[in-house]
This record gives sequence, C-alpha cells and structure tokens, in this order.
Amino acid sequence: MSRSRISQIAVHLPESGRTTEEVEARIAELNPGFEPPEGLIERFTGVRFRHIAPEDTEASDLAVAAIEKLFAAWGHGIDDVDLLIFAAASMDVIEPATAHIISDKLGGSCPVFDISNACSSVFNAIEVADALIRTGQYQRVLIACGERVSPGARYRGIATMDDYVHAGASHTVSDAGAALLVEASDEPGVIGHRSIANSSAWSATVVPLVHDKETETARVEYLGVKTLDLMKGLDQADITPLLDAVAGFGLKMDDFAVVCIHQAVLAYVEVFCERAGIPQERTIVTLADHGNVAAATLPLQLVKAVESGRLNPGDKVLLIGLASGLSLGVMAMRW
Repeated sequence: MSRSRISQIAVHLPESGRTTEEVEARIAELNPGFEPPEGLIERFTGVRFRHIAPEDTEASDLAVAAIEKLFAAWGHGIDDVDLLIFAAASMDVIEPATAHIISDKLGGSCPVFDISNACSSVFNAIEVADALIRTGQYQRVLIACGERVSPGARYRGIATMDDYVHAGASHTVSDAGAALLVEASDEPGVIGHRSIANSSAWSATVVPLVHDKETETARVEYLGVKTLDLMKGLDQADITPLLDAVAGFGLKMDDFAVVCIHQAVLAYVEVFCERAGIPQERTIVTLADHGNVAAATLPLQLVKAVESGRLNPGDKVLLIGLASGLSLGVMAMRW
C-alpha cells in the first residue's frame, strides 16, 4: 500500500490590506455615534493586519494564484495531476463545485470536487487525499484553497458594544490562497490522523444564508460568532482521542519540530497548547501579521515554518485543525 506525502506547497497573500487601526477608524466612520474602544481587537484577538483582495477577486482566483506558484516550483502543470480538490470555507458559487472553475482556469481535465468544513477544510482534504492515495486510486492529488472571506466583515449596523463584540470575529478575517500537492511515496510522509467533533456547538459560529422575498434572491450574511459559546464548546470538547492518537503513532509532543494549529484568537492557542501539552515555542504564529485566513491557515504556517528554517526535510510536524461546527483533528507527518 502506498503512503502519501506533501511534496509541494505554496501560498498567495494579497498585497493590500487593513491594519487594526484602519478597521477601527472605518467602523467609527460608518457608524456615527459609536466609537470602537481603541486597540480592543488587537488586545482580544492578537490581530494587527489582515489581507484584503481586490474587490473583483473570487475564491478561485486566490486558489489559482497559489497553484501557479506551486506549478512554477514543481516544474509540472495541471496535466500531471490526477485529482483536484478545492477545500475552503469560501466558494465562487453554491453550485457547481468551485473546483470546476479552478480546473477550467487552469485548462485541466482531471476529476474534481469540493470539501467544505469551515477552517478545517484543508485539513480534511489532506485526510481524503491520503486515503485515496493509500488505496491506489490516485497518485497525485492537488489541494487548492481560496479564502475570500473579507467581504463577510461587518462594518455597518454597529450601535452598541454588544453589536461590536458580536461582529468582532469578522474584523479578524483575511484573504489568502493556498495549494498543496499530495503524492504517493515509498517513504512515510503522512504518519496518521484523527478527527473528532462537538456538533452540539454548531450554532456558536454561523454565516447565515438570507433569503430576500422581495427580490427572490439569496445572499450570504456576515460572520456571526457567539464568542463565549464558541470557547465553551471548545473547552467541553474531549481532546483525549486526539492525544491518544498521537501516542498511538508512537510520538510525543516533543518529537515535533513544529506544531501548526489553526488560529482565530491567540489567547485560545495558549489555552489549547496547555490542555494538549504542546510546547508553545513549537507553534508558528501567523494570526498577528496575516489575520484569520480560515482554511488557508495551516498551509500558511507550513510555508512560514519552511521559510524561517524551523521545518526541514525529515522533521516531524503536527497539524491541528480547529473549526466551527465544532471540528477538531490532529495529523502527524514527516516533512
């Protein structure tokens, strides 16, 4: 049975963006009579900057930009890919799969489908790619991620602190594209993975689809987060199966050169690391300078770890997926 490994990875980050100070100024300008507490967003979440793609950009555009970087480094193209998976919280259209749009832009003809599970979409796509490669169904799986989430930020209709707090998570979101090539390998890359869920907490983070009866259209509403409910759901989730899985792989937290963990609020990363016994100095902090790039977070951290020299061939890395719903997972791999 074949094993799988991530052989190529690339990330695309739009150059333009907004600092936290600019976000606060925009909220004050659009909501006369309400003055956002200075620095509250950064103190609470840790976010200083978020990437904002040009207005006419689609999720598929961000994914294609990352794929083109990956292809340039790989020296091959879409004709050498067996399967394309689009994995993101964002999408161009509700139907068909955004993967079709990406494949068309690249001139591809391989099978395609989407995986959508909030910020764990890429994590789950790697799980699926690993399983399909292990069975021999495919040899090369391209995972594409395009997170065009900044339009979901709520800047208007904020009159009270309750409104501001409820909209707070939307002020941290950031746009990005990512691409990962997962290939069959004789050497172990993906060592193992395990996922769990606490679905009773699904209502803590919701992006509702609103139906307008007058125009007979549907539109996506802004990101709404019940922060206390979300934190409660995460705290109540039993992570023992995840820790047992890592031990079952024959590994300890000290064995990992790098631990990539999804980041929405920096303070919670500290809490989770303490619960899981993860040395915090092994983590890669991307939230402060890049915002919450949703499912592109783990690829971004992997790229930053490689660029900084903290992750080298042969090193072990642990991916930790955390997503609304709630979904949690661990994946151990050798780089």
